[in-house]
Amino acid sequence: MSDANPTETTSGGLVGRVVGKAKAAVGSVLGDEDLKREGHLQEAASEAEVVAAREAEAAEQRAKEAAVVEQRAEAAAERDRLKAELEAEERATNIERNQAQAESAADTDAAREKQKIAAVEQAKEQAADSVEEAALRDRVQVAAEAARLEREAARAEATADTIDPEEK
Repeated sequence: MSDANPTETTSGGLVGRVVGKAKAAVGSVLGDEDLKREGHLQEAASEAEVVAAREAEAAEQRAKEAAVVEQRAEAAAERDRLKAELEAEERATNIERNQAQAESAADTDAAREKQKIAAVEQAKEQAADSVEEAALRDRVQVAAEAARLEREAARAEATADTIDPEEK
């Protein structure tokens, strides 16, 4: 039978297995070893085809699972990258805020220091003015006292001249 039609095609899968068993059984009954061998070969080929299909499905499933794992890894890497980027932005914002606060504090401290210096200068000026005013009062008093003493001396001399006139 197989020698008569060498281009005969066999179907695979379950139908091929059944056809292979049938050929092997018919070959056994008829005593046709070629038909029997062809039946066994067809059955084995059909079984191999079924196994290959299962393995192909399993390989496809593993490929899908690997793709899912890869997508998850890519998503995790992207999440980590975005997290790192956000943290870097937060650090930069904190640094800018801290610098602004430090500059503000420095400006405030400088303004206070200027106020202190101005207050010290004003106090020094007031003290100098007070010392100058006191010195002026003292000079006025000394001058007044000197004038009084001069008048008193002049009166005393006039009195002395009237008591004992001297020649001039």
